[in-house]
Order: sequence, then C-alpha cells, then structure tokens
Amino acid sequence: MATGVSRYFKDISLSFNRHPITNDIVVISNEDAIKKSVQNLVRTRINERFFNSLLGSNATEYIFELTGTEVEILLENEIQTLLENFETRIRVSTVQVEASPDDNELNITIAYDIVGLPLPSQNLEFILQPTRV
Repeated sequence: MATGVSRYFKDISLSFNRHPITNDIVVISNEDAIKKSVQNLVRTRINERFFNSLLGSNATEYIFELTGTEVEILLENEIQTLLENFETRIRVSTVQVEASPDDNELNITIAYDIVGLPLPSQNLEFILQPTRV
C-alpha cells in the first residue's frame, strides 16, 4: 500500500556543471533541490513555459508597480497558489512580500515544510530585481 510519501528528492543543477568523477551533470537533492524549484517557479513569468501556460507568476511585473500593500497582498496570494498547485513536495506556511520602491525590489520570504522528510521548517528569502533599470 503506497502512502505517497517520498524520502528523497533529486533534480539536476541548472548550471549544467559536470561531476568531476562520473562526468554526469551535477545533481542537487532534497532541500536544495526544492529551494531551487521554488525560486524558479516564482521567477518564471506566466506563458514563459511552452507546454504549461498557467505555470509562473506575475512577480516581475509588480516590481515597477510598488504603490502599496495591496500589491504585496496580491502577490503573496499569487505565490501561495502557485506553490500549492505546482510544487507538491512542500506545504507552504507563509509567504511574505515586502516592496522596496526606492530600489525597485521585491523582498520575498517563503516558509514551508517539506513533505515526506523529517526536516525542520525551511525559510527561503530572495530579492527580485528588474533586469534593467
């Protein structure tokens, strides 16, 4: 009887570096793999992936619309829904977005638990900045 609980997660590194001994692409595992996946999901724009037009967020679009807390709340809800739908390896506790209008930045903090691994709660913090200012 399958319980649906995984014990090990593995993804390839997007740097595509080679392992020095095996010459295979370097793999990242468990919390590092999930951390990269969460960041990639939030940074992916909607319609950027060809075969799944619903995947992604409008986070990069909000960088220049930093007018108040309503944008922060809207983006927090969007990220929460995105992760619930597309990253089933985690259970999201909180998403917090803080706008820094003077720097054109969004400070994003995501707290989550990894499903199937006996690890403490994970906190991921990163900053979204425009590619051109």
